[in-house]
Amino acid sequence: MKNTPKITYCLWFNKEAEEAARFYTSVFKAEASPDTIYNTVDTPSGKEGTVLTVCFQVGDQEFMALNGGPEFTLNPSISFLVNCPAPEEVEILWQKLSEGGTVRMPLDRYPFSEKYGWIEDKFGVSWQLMFVPGAVPQKIVPTLIFANALCGKTEEAIHYYLSVFKHAKTGTIARYSAGMEPDKEGNVMFADFMLENQWFAAMDSARPHRFSFNEAISFIVHCETQDEIDDYWENLSEGGKTLECGWLKDRYGVTWQVVPSVLPKLLQSQDKEKSKRVMQALMKMVKLDMQTLEKA
Repeated sequence: MKNTPKITYCLWFNKEAEEAARFYTSVFKAEASPDTIYNTVDTPSGKEGTVLTVCFQVGDQEFMALNGGPEFTLNPSISFLVNCPAPEEVEILWQKLSEGGTVRMPLDRYPFSEKYGWIEDKFGVSWQLMFVPGAVPQKIVPTLIFANALCGKTEEAIHYYLSVFKHAKTGTIARYSAGMEPDKEGNVMFADFMLENQWFAAMDSARPHRFSFNEAISFIVHCETQDEIDDYWENLSEGGKTLECGWLKDRYGVTWQVVPSVLPKLLQSQDKEKSKRVMQALMKMVKLDMQTLEKA
C-alpha cells in the first residue's frame, strides 16, 4: 500500500489472521484495490508457512491481522462503523458479515439512520453498518465505547487524544438528554474526532457490558524518527501501562503500538538472517529503539 496512514488498525487473532484477511478483502471487494493483502511477516520461529502478521487494505484504511494466540479475545469495545452511500450496500455487507456471526442490533430503521445494523462477525470483530446519504470523509471509522467504570469519560478522552496527536480536531457531538436512562443527561451519545487526518468515533454507554478495552484491537502509530517514537510513547503511556515490543495501554485502557515506519521493511528484508536479527532485537525491547533495529 502506498502512503501508509499515520495510524493503522491491528486485529489480534489466535491463528486465523490469514483467513480473516482474505475474508474481509472479499467482503469489501467493491472498495478493495488489487494488492489488498501484503506485508506478510513470518513468526519468530521461522517455521515455513507460519505467519505472524498480514496487512490488508479496505478502501483507504489499512489493517494488520496478527496471529497472537488465545491470550486476548476480540470484543465490541472497539467496533468499526462502515458508512454506506446506499441502503443496498448495507444489506449486502450485512448478509456477508452476519454469516456465522452474532447480531448486536438488528438491521432496521433507526432515528439516526434509515438503515443500520450492528453485527459481530464470525471472527469476533464488530461492525456497525449505516446508510449515510451523500459523500462521507472516511468509509470505515473505528468507534470506541466507554462503558462500565469508563462511562462518562468519552469527552475527556477525546480532548486527551487531541492533545497527543497533531493534525487533530473535534467533529460532531451528540449528548444524551433527560429521560434516556440509564444514560446520564449530558454524557456523549456519539462524537467523532480527527487524529492525524483520520476520523475516529466514541460514545458513553451506561448499560451493563461484559467487555472492556483490551489488546485484541490496537492502534499502530507509524513514526519517522526516534524523537517521534519517544514523544508518542511518553504521552500515550502517561497514566497507563507500558507493555513489550512497542505496545502500551493508555490511561483509558486503549492499546497502542508505537513503531518506526521502517519496521515492516526491516522484518521483510531479502536477507533472512537480517530479518531474524531484527525480530530478535524487537522481542527484547519495551519502547522501540529505531537505531538498534536498523543495525541488527
